[in-house]
Amino acid sequence: MTTARSPFDPVTIGPVSLRNRFVKSGANEAMCIDGKPTKALVKHHRDLAAGGVGMTTVAYMAVAPEGRTLPNQIWLREEALADLQVLTDAVHSEGAAISAQLTHGGSFVTGMKVKGRTISSVSGFNPAGALKGNFFSRAMNEDDMARVTDEFVRAAQLCRQAGFDAVELHMGHGYLLNQFISPLSNTRDDDYGGSPQNRVRFPARVLAAVKQAVGSDLAVIAKLSVADGVRRGTQVEDTVITAQALEAAGADMLVLSGGRNVESTWYMFGSNMHREEISKVLKQQGEWITSLMMKAAASSEPKVTFRELYFLENSRRIREAVSLPLAYVGGSKSLANAEQLVSEGFDCIVMARALIHDPALVNKFKSGEVSQSGCDNCNGCVAYIYHPAGTWCVKNPPNDPALNQVPAAQG
Repeated sequence: MTTARSPFDPVTIGPVSLRNRFVKSGANEAMCIDGKPTKALVKHHRDLAAGGVGMTTVAYMAVAPEGRTLPNQIWLREEALADLQVLTDAVHSEGAAISAQLTHGGSFVTGMKVKGRTISSVSGFNPAGALKGNFFSRAMNEDDMARVTDEFVRAAQLCRQAGFDAVELHMGHGYLLNQFISPLSNTRDDDYGGSPQNRVRFPARVLAAVKQAVGSDLAVIAKLSVADGVRRGTQVEDTVITAQALEAAGADMLVLSGGRNVESTWYMFGSNMHREEISKVLKQQGEWITSLMMKAAASSEPKVTFRELYFLENSRRIREAVSLPLAYVGGSKSLANAEQLVSEGFDCIVMARALIHDPALVNKFKSGEVSQSGCDNCNGCVAYIYHPAGTWCVKNPPNDPALNQVPAAQG
């Protein structure tokens, strides 16, 4: 007789074994200084590990300094290793694994000026970067692709040195690798444009190179958008082809998210942004123009009513098409949701907002203390990507800003 899988069962992802199937999603923490982790970031991820997750994901670790989209993000180099080691040691001390989300923003650079043109799949005006003077992007050529591939490989090797268990290559939400995958960005007419097979060619090359470099030691994961959520963007039929190509390239697991940061944030979160909270935080940081633009963007969003498991239909299509492990993201808030997902063949349950609201949620699920997250999906936490104290749930006491001013390894 086959025993039904439980979300509390251990799971193996490539060379890594997790104590259970709950994973904290990469969600920008804003807990860095000089491109290095702070003591606040260590506390954030230690609390998640102590709270029971099988693995926690450190968000947006740029593979190059110009790959950041905000100036207060980690970028991977030798000087950051000591601080990163403190972070990984803290998570391991609580029995969890830790993943590094490796990213390059490409043309999506909203918070800092990049020297020269930003790189992307195509050349042209760059609305996402215009507020910071990044007015134009240029199309990557073969030399650019080779350089960026090497940057991802070097970043993964540094993560191995720092004690990470996995690397997650971010191929969704409008960042550089997604600027190739999505037809919203990619209008090339060469071998890297047109069909979904061509559009995934460069991202798959990056993954294969990272896998060859570190795959015997680290799990190599890719994060995808199952769909862009808008008519001219990636549809699930395209993502099936993308997922198959990444499986062939050697991915150990795919994390199935959705949406784009500019065109369809509402689709990504399954609910509308808390524009008032974002506007308030931006004004506190002196970003008045950005605040006004955020308000204008809100007026064009469709009104969305949150529902649990809002990416499930599209994610099922991916599950049917590939055999590698898949992690589900999108509106999983309860133990019943998690049990349903593992029963349908998803290998991990990935959560962000529910765990920001309560880092101990997994332990509370396991003990029976609660069966449902108390997060109401207001999205107020998203505003604190821009706050000097870092991301927190607006229903909870605020973070200690002093912890976010001290590098992790500083005595």
